[in-house]
Amino acid sequence: MTDPRPEAIYDVFQGRHGSGGKPVAVFGSAAGDLQAAAAAAGTPLSVFIESADLTGLRLRVFTPTREKGESDSASVAALTHRQKHLLDVTEVFSGHPATPAQLCGGEWLLGQGVVSVQPTRLPNRPLQLPDPGPAHIAGTGRPNLLIEVPGLEALEQFTPDAGAISELGRATGTTGLILYTTAPLPADQGRADVCFRAFGPLKGFLEDAASSNMFACLTGVLAQRGRLAPDSNLIRGAQRQPGRPSRLTAQYGQPDETVWVGGSAVRRST
Repeated sequence: MTDPRPEAIYDVFQGRHGSGGKPVAVFGSAAGDLQAAAAAAGTPLSVFIESADLTGLRLRVFTPTREKGESDSASVAALTHRQKHLLDVTEVFSGHPATPAQLCGGEWLLGQGVVSVQPTRLPNRPLQLPDPGPAHIAGTGRPNLLIEVPGLEALEQFTPDAGAISELGRATGTTGLILYTTAPLPADQGRADVCFRAFGPLKGFLEDAASSNMFACLTGVLAQRGRLAPDSNLIRGAQRQPGRPSRLTAQYGQPDETVWVGGSAVRRST
């Protein structure tokens, strides 16, 4: 049997001017040697649509070397690819339980769960950060440590060290680190309500380019701090991994309600 070929490649959560984001290959079926097909696709992620109807998609997600399981980037790519055949409120099955999805302003958003937030104290000069601001622990499951930094320069000049970040995580009982600032982007880079970077050596990666669940945690922290616009239920985030900028959207409500996160998926021209 011939291994399947992708029907399309999408750049998910692209930054300004079509840069960055996560490339995802979308396959219309899940027949053949899926791992070999993912290895040949030439993208960091490949998503295979096992089945689809109006109410949802059943997916399998692979990297070039292994089956990954759940991936918000892959889900957004597959939802965008099948958008004309789906209801605006649907579900994605790529793990247990199913993940709810909704189409909002032309972007697919995925339910991340209810975010719990609590303030925390940091050791002196954590990670050699200049003038760190308030710190919080937030999560929908595994907890993340969030630290405000004084501006965009401090955020973008930070050099991550896996050992130091892991040590701070163990000291605070967290598995991920999010540094953020509400300082504005340069005028030629568009608008964002918050800029952030996400690190997770205790989760198996040093830095992620587009982190849906970690952005949900950041949204919860900003809500608790009164930093979200009272006349809106959407927030735009610019994730700033050097060389791989991404943009995400979060929808929020009351503190005991689910935070939804997603963004754009742009199909590459063939």
